[in-house]
Amino acid sequence: MKAKVFLSLILLCGGLAAPPARADDAAPAASAAPAACEVPSYLLTSESQLPKVADAVKAGKPLEILVIGSRSTTIPASEDASYPARMQAILKDKLPPSEIVHVSVEIQSKKTAEEAAASFVKLMEAKTPTLVIWQTGTVDAIRAIDPDDFRGAVTEGVVALQKAGADVVLMNLQYSPRTETMISVPPYLDNMRVVAQEHDIPLFDRFAIMRQWNDQGQFDLFSPSRGPELAKQVHDCLGRALAQFLIDAAHLEPAQQQN
Repeated sequence: MKAKVFLSLILLCGGLAAPPARADDAAPAASAAPAACEVPSYLLTSESQLPKVADAVKAGKPLEILVIGSRSTTIPASEDASYPARMQAILKDKLPPSEIVHVSVEIQSKKTAEEAAASFVKLMEAKTPTLVIWQTGTVDAIRAIDPDDFRGAVTEGVVALQKAGADVVLMNLQYSPRTETMISVPPYLDNMRVVAQEHDIPLFDRFAIMRQWNDQGQFDLFSPSRGPELAKQVHDCLGRALAQFLIDAAHLEPAQQQN
């Protein structure tokens, strides 16, 4: 029962699970970033690189991105406003006009890292992406999975994705002030950081970014009356931040970008 309560609280932008979808379906055009989307530069900086993304863009090949996530990856009935769709719109705006960017989403609802990773070999054979963004940790924290077991599962998942030929970005839990005192989040954040460092892959620190927005008053993530508009705003900002994070991690030269 407690796990169900925690899950309903922590899924700020999730709602009901949605089926796997193409993030480019009716994705709106990019626009100027609102002030609420401001993120400290250190949260968008990674020493790890995305060589396959860089090679694809330099060669003018299609950039296939697969987002593996949970219900918080989507916004029910507003898929075009979800962060994968917004990320795709920003990438299309920033990269050369000839660059083809496809973002697809694979929902692994209510699955631990171990359960999700078990499907990666077949998933990669079917999708063959250039880049995989793996959003994980929430379900493991809610179920209080042993942190060492969690780290092992994330490691196995990352290895499987890399062996299949993709660049990998890890994305950690979303921040929710209401649940921070209910579940122990730090061990899962720390272990994801360890795995990212060991395998030299970028970690998109969604937790720290959202906490920054909440602490600075850019978004009120504590309010019990959160509605779909807040979810859309948060997703828009996450999509923008993630697109810039990928561009920087791929070390794309200014000449390779639109603007």
